Amino acid sequence: MALEKCLGVTTVRTATPHLSPCFPTSREKLLFPTHTGFKKSMPNTKLSYQSLYSTYRKSRFVCNAREAVNEVKEVTDSSWNKLVIANETPVLVEFWAPWCGPCRMIAPVIDELAKQYGDKIACYKLNTDDSPNIATQYGIRSIPTVLFFNNGEKKESIIGAVPKSTLSATIEKYIDL
Repeated sequence: MALEKCLGVTTVRTATPHLSPCFPTSREKLLFPTHTGFKKSMPNTKLSYQSLYSTYRKSRFVCNAREAVNEVKEVTDSSWNKLVIANETPVLVEFWAPWCGPCRMIAPVIDELAKQYGDKIACYKLNTDDSPNIATQYGIRSIPTVLFFNNGEKKESIIGAVPKSTLSATIEKYIDL
């Protein structure tokens, strides 16, 4: 992506690359500086448009990073009773919405807790825009709100983007029971 921005090259559904207006209109010769950030750097040489095109077409940038597995599952109005109320293990439910900034701040913390406590606690998130009935039933008036359930009963609620230590301490209370 950085290379595409630098060169002004686009490859979206086109057979040939299109150069940005900042390049000379002549397609004969282009001068590229050396860039040490890539594995293959191009020396300071003049390249023809055809050699640039063939080099660009043959090269592929592959991202080898794996996406992190999200341990926190979605719960909805229809799956609430099965996943939360009937669950025998303690349950943490985060009430959130995609437009909520503090919800995005606390989401990685909830993901870490779900991985840390594994099968000792079930972690779910409920989108209040998609499932407003459950949010209304439990009196959720601000998000993010995290509710803790044990044996189908609401035990505790934490409102706002709180530190991981606060949530961990609350989880510890219920997994020791």
